Amino acid sequence: MDSPPPAGRPGRLRLVPTRGARPVNRSLPLADAGPPPRRALADVMRKVAQGDQEAFSALYDALAPMVFGLVVRVLRDRAQSEEVTQEVMIDLWRQAARYEPTAGSVTTWAATIAHRRAVDRVRSAQAAADREHAQAAREHTTAYDEVAEQVETRLESEQVRRCLRGLTELQRQAVTLAYYRGLTYREVAQTLHTPLPTIKTRMRDGLIRLRDCMGVTT
Repeated sequence: MDSPPPAGRPGRLRLVPTRGARPVNRSLPLADAGPPPRRALADVMRKVAQGDQEAFSALYDALAPMVFGLVVRVLRDRAQSEEVTQEVMIDLWRQAARYEPTAGSVTTWAATIAHRRAVDRVRSAQAAADREHAQAAREHTTAYDEVAEQVETRLESEQVRRCLRGLTELQRQAVTLAYYRGLTYREVAQTLHTPLPTIKTRMRDGLIRLRDCMGVTT
């Protein structure tokens, strides 16, 4: 049955009685006393499948309290349990034609649908929580990595500057021109007006001292 449930039922289940309203947490018996018998509910379900809104009203009053009790034991949350109970009752209205009396009682069928709906809600909530946690973890990791990289780069820069101060003036100038400005040995020699062999020697000695100062091993 694809038609919407009867307009007489609220869009959200109200299990707490309100003034002037008939409480839905008290079943309206289909017989004079006691819970409706299995055959009576099966007859009601058959009428619901035919689109009988009066029958659905009776089915709703008979099963909603049981469905709510089952759902709330799974969800542990009254507001969500009311929503899921309403979804189950809508399922019963729409799927009434699929009910097979030989497969079990209406109560058992409704309980099965209710349990499945409740478990689906728990899984959906857990999946949403897992996605939020994963996103938060990614953001935290990204932020931590960025900060760590910045700190590491700063420490390395300060260490390099400190080690450079330990070189001779000529060594420091040669290394700076070669590795920070990208000049060749010959261009460094020309810039500093120093013979090329001297530049090469100073560069070699300066790099060795830098390596030892920064703790670099080969």
